[in-house]
Amino acid sequence: MISKFNAIIVSIAVTIFSFNSAFSQVSDEKSDKSIERRYAFFNLRGSNAIDIAAGSAMIEGDYPETEFDLYFKMGYKHHITSHLNINFSYHKYNVVVKDIYNEGFMSFDLNLEFLFSPYTKFSPFLYAGSGYNASNYFENTATKAQGGAGFEFIFTEGVGVKLFGEYNYMFTDELDGLVDGDSDDILFRAGLGLNFYFGGNKKKEALRRKMKTVINSNQIIPYK
Repeated sequence: MISKFNAIIVSIAVTIFSFNSAFSQVSDEKSDKSIERRYAFFNLRGSNAIDIAAGSAMIEGDYPETEFDLYFKMGYKHHITSHLNINFSYHKYNVVVKDIYNEGFMSFDLNLEFLFSPYTKFSPFLYAGSGYNASNYFENTATKAQGGAGFEFIFTEGVGVKLFGEYNYMFTDELDGLVDGDSDDILFRAGLGLNFYFGGNKKKEALRRKMKTVINSNQIIPYK
């Protein structure tokens, strides 16, 4: 009876030990993979970025014949994680209605942006946030909400080119100079830009050392 009991205890102990070893191995593999991915992020991008872009903007308001006009953007990004960054940007654009209205505006936007594949050169992204919109000399101001999507391609280390489109919902019906109807004005913006990444060298070096340690600890000794 005691012998059978001891056998059961030994069997349970072996099972627990095997499960623990397998779990530890999986955890180590996940940790190693995470280090490699984070290193890949800093090898391509960085903790911060300066963002510049140019494109076109057009309003959907109370006039039927609105036109596209030039649009410029400059901003700053800070990566909270590899996938997620918070960014602040300044935008300059004109609202144009054919033969009727042409007014300059600017906006100050705060967004959260999500990169789907930050460990590779090509990554789609989504962003959303809120902003403060103003005409030249701040004669007319309003708040707004915005969201956009696009993709980025890193063509050299630390520099990415991006293409994006953006939807802006204005909490005002006065953007085009005419208040008519129940709906607020909507602004569309699209552009082509560059991200200049910097920062994160210390993190990159620390990750490189961890990778080197992992490689050294998993060396295969040839059989002689």
